Formats: sequence, structure tokens, C-alpha cells
Amino acid sequence: MSNAILYSFRRCPYAMRARLAIAISGIKVELREVVLRDKPEELLAISPKATVPVLITADKTVIDESIDIMFWALQHTDPDGWLTDLTEQQQKASQQIMSNNDEEFKYYLDRYKYADRYPEHSQQYYRQQAEKMLQVLEQHLMKNGYLISAKPSIADMAILPFIRQFAFVDKAWFDESPYPLLKQWLEDFMSSKLFERIMPKYPQWHVHDVYMFPSD
Repeated sequence: MSNAILYSFRRCPYAMRARLAIAISGIKVELREVVLRDKPEELLAISPKATVPVLITADKTVIDESIDIMFWALQHTDPDGWLTDLTEQQQKASQQIMSNNDEEFKYYLDRYKYADRYPEHSQQYYRQQAEKMLQVLEQHLMKNGYLISAKPSIADMAILPFIRQFAFVDKAWFDESPYPLLKQWLEDFMSSKLFERIMPKYPQWHVHDVYMFPSD
């Protein structure tokens, strides 16, 4: 049994990317499913941010950034070469596209999804701003097959959960949108065994509960 602990929330795209890297690495962790309106004191005590995901390693190191958790997992084991098969230039490109996702795209995604909370602009405006990222991703997919190379890498897995969230804000619009490669990329991901593996439902964690991830 692994001594690492992952605080997670099933639908959170940040937590999803962390679980993707942990699952592909083959590392088993204790998973503690958090209900965001009822966060456990244990989470609040170890991470002032109090957001998921948060990983506590076997040596009690706290990692509370999702990309850092992905690197932690893949630096232990990277059987599909999500990180280790990338050239130095590709790694830099990955960092850039992931930063763009987390900084700019996520900003507009939140406002698109919760437009009633941000009445400064219309939902359509927020979607149009977010679409700039979709256009960039479509070009990357056209050029490489996947975002950075001819096979999935850390960049794909870090960004896919956010595109999934975007798609389901208005699925009818997304299905008709002019991004065929992006839509196929997302569909392939959502129909994959890996996606299925990271999405089982866990009950809310309470003290003394132990649930392992990935489950057997």
C-alpha cells in the first residue's frame, strides 16, 4: 500500500489531470474525495489554499499544484513517455501551452460557465475569448497529431479535462463548432480506458476511511 495521499474532487479538471498522471504511472495512492462545501480539517491544515488536488508524499512533502503532482508521478514512472519522450524543445512548448491554459483559458472558461456571476460581459463574449485557445489547439493537433508530438504527452493530459469542461457548458454549440480535430481528440479521450479508470465515484472521505486509487 502506498503511503502517498491524494485529496481530490472527481469533476475538478485540476484533480483529473493529477489522477491521470498517477494512474498512468502505476503508483497507488490513498484517495480522499473532498466535498468542496464541506472540506475536511485535515486538508485545511496542510494546505492554506484549501483547493484540490493536494498530494502528501510518503516523506510528508505537500504538493498542492496539479502540474507539480503530474511531474511527481511521471518522474517516478512514465511508461507511456508522456514526459520522458519529449525533447527539450517539446518540453518547453508543453510548459507554454499548459501555462496558457491555466492562466488565460481558465479565466474565460470560468466566466463562460458561470456567466451570471460575471455580468460585465455576455456569455457569448466569454466563449469567444476562450475560443482563441481552441483555435491554437486545433492548429497544434493539425501539425502534430497530438498537441506536442505524434502521441499523447503531458500537455494533452493536462489540458483535456479543461476542454471537457468547456464542451459541456453548451454541448450543442460545441458539437457544431468548427474544430473537428479538437472534438475528435476529446471524444477519443472520453472513450478511453484511462478516462474510465480515473472517474469512478468515491464517497466523501471521513477520518479512518481508506480508499485506494486507482482501484483494482
